[in-house]
Amino acid sequence: MTAVDLEALRRGERRALAKAITLVESRLPRHRDEAQSVLEALLPDTGNSVRIGVTGVPGVGKSTFIEAFGLHLIAQGKRVAVLAVDPSSPLAGGSILGDKTRMEQLSRRDEAFIRPSPAEGALGGVAQKTRETLLLCEAAGYDVILVETVGVGQSEYQVAAMVDFFMVLMLPGGGDELQGIKRGILELADALVINKADGPSEEMAAVARQHYSSAMSLLRHSGFWTPRVMTCSALQGRHIDDVWDMVVAYCTEARERGDFERRRAHQNRDWMHQLVRELLMQRLESQPGIRSMLRDLEAEVEAARTTPYLAARKILEQF
Repeated sequence: MTAVDLEALRRGERRALAKAITLVESRLPRHRDEAQSVLEALLPDTGNSVRIGVTGVPGVGKSTFIEAFGLHLIAQGKRVAVLAVDPSSPLAGGSILGDKTRMEQLSRRDEAFIRPSPAEGALGGVAQKTRETLLLCEAAGYDVILVETVGVGQSEYQVAAMVDFFMVLMLPGGGDELQGIKRGILELADALVINKADGPSEEMAAVARQHYSSAMSLLRHSGFWTPRVMTCSALQGRHIDDVWDMVVAYCTEARERGDFERRRAHQNRDWMHQLVRELLMQRLESQPGIRSMLRDLEAEVEAARTTPYLAARKILEQF
């Protein structure tokens, strides 16, 4: 793989950006080192976008919403990138692989860039590549980056830890879906957006908005922002502008208070700590002596012949 043309990437040339992303996604150690050199060189060109996380229950219409939202942003003169975090295996289906066809209009626009996540099992690895791809998209001049969670569970936490604003899409079911959403995910949300608020569902959406507003008010949220509950119809393109206005209002206030930069700084620091833990584990597991010792100690712990703490300490002492 030849070196990435950094100047072409800074000019927003898609081919240079795609090449850089392919480099970041490579598992080869020499590509890994080259990718880090590229990222370090581009760091001064990053940080100028608004990063928005989008998640939601299956069938909520994430792709339709992202397409309508993306087209609205392009009409406002923005360049938009869409990335995905999908920890599911390629066999499980789940992925954004069909998004080029699902987001047909958006994918045809020069101002949009849609990138599936790499299909690999380890969530940490996928999240790392998505974070690095996000930086590359910023360096290429994309104003708004939408990070979609395709899998369920832990991926929401990973995405919330890499974006400025995290929204959860909901169905207009009058509050029943709250049972299927983990409380922790609601606590991460900066907004709940009830999609499909059109036709016979419009009245249900209004009722659901009241239910969700009541539920959200019971949760404790830190910071200056009180999470909002809104309705929209991505299919009809209604109230999509209101959703963007809300994001702009959040970012404006966050910047005025210094929370915007502070949140990003904390995210970078937390990400570094997570990488330290992962790299230490990789280093431990790469040593044959430690690997066999690990298996023996796992058996000891499972049989309750030693405590997990003492087993962990033995491994670290050997290391």
